[in-house]
Amino acid sequence: MKSNRAVRTPGGLSVRLDVRALTVVVLLLLAALTASVVLIGTGDFPIPAADVLTTLLGEGNAGQEFIVTELRLPRVLVGLLVGASLGLGGALFQSVSRNPLGSPDVLGLGQGATAGALTMIVLFSGTAGQVTLGALVGGLVTGFAIYVLAWKRGVHGYRLVLVGIGVSAIVTAVNGYLLTKSDIVDAARAVVWMTGSLDGRDWDQVWPLLALCAVLVPLVLANSRGLRMMEMGDDVSNALGVRVERVRLLLMLSAVLLTASATAAAGPVGFVALTAPQLARRLTRSPGPNLVPAMVMGAALLVTADWVSQWVFGAGQLPVGVVTGVLGGVYLLWLLVTERRAGRI
Repeated sequence: MKSNRAVRTPGGLSVRLDVRALTVVVLLLLAALTASVVLIGTGDFPIPAADVLTTLLGEGNAGQEFIVTELRLPRVLVGLLVGASLGLGGALFQSVSRNPLGSPDVLGLGQGATAGALTMIVLFSGTAGQVTLGALVGGLVTGFAIYVLAWKRGVHGYRLVLVGIGVSAIVTAVNGYLLTKSDIVDAARAVVWMTGSLDGRDWDQVWPLLALCAVLVPLVLANSRGLRMMEMGDDVSNALGVRVERVRLLLMLSAVLLTASATAAAGPVGFVALTAPQLARRLTRSPGPNLVPAMVMGAALLVTADWVSQWVFGAGQLPVGVVTGVLGGVYLLWLLVTERRAGRI
């Protein structure tokens, strides 16, 4: 079976269809939805998957409806949206930098959002809404600083990664300083947030993240052709009519907003943005940014990691950021060894 096929619409429009990539996206989507149903049924009051589906369709009893729709469904939806946002943001940064290490984790955007949240917690004893706003502002300010510092007649791959690593180190030091200046109650609250967790998430986190994704995801996909051209180099892209800096700035801003909003909703969940795009690319075996596969892979990874943490340790015992950190650390070591053997680092 051919991997690529041309599909013609009745109006005469021809569209290239990557059969393997489409198959991967469908399978990952099914995996994410299956993990979501199982996760909703997991907890101190277990609910069979069939009853979860029945309740979601509005036919469950009152007790199950309260547990599913009010307690567990918002947490799962936040997990799906955060994972998708991190996967898409990571794919954008890796494509723009043309470097598999060019993810928000390495560039320091998560640390920047953490700095904003810590500022609200430690200095102002902020509410949950103020902490969320602080994280969003912190991520945006960090992304702007990285872009400005990396600018030299354009923004290029390794310079972006190196500047991001430097900014990440500075912001990490600032975060450590803020923790040392906080009292024990605020410090404990901050450490829990910094781990990255979906515990206690409700509809107040779902709607803003869903609205942002509804705006940014179509915008990113509409510019995916220019992003694919940019992977061939700026000169070739300009020759093909792509306004390189405009597209790069728009996509980087979208990636920063996606990452910062995901961090604001669930804390700095580590390594999803790094691993999801690379795993998606290896599954699809397709060149280019693989935006949709990376987005679905991120969602599947995060809800699966949350289910593993609850299944092994119980609900609320182990934040999902610990699980993704362990898995991502192993993946990062493997990636570094692979890149070194290939002579790229």
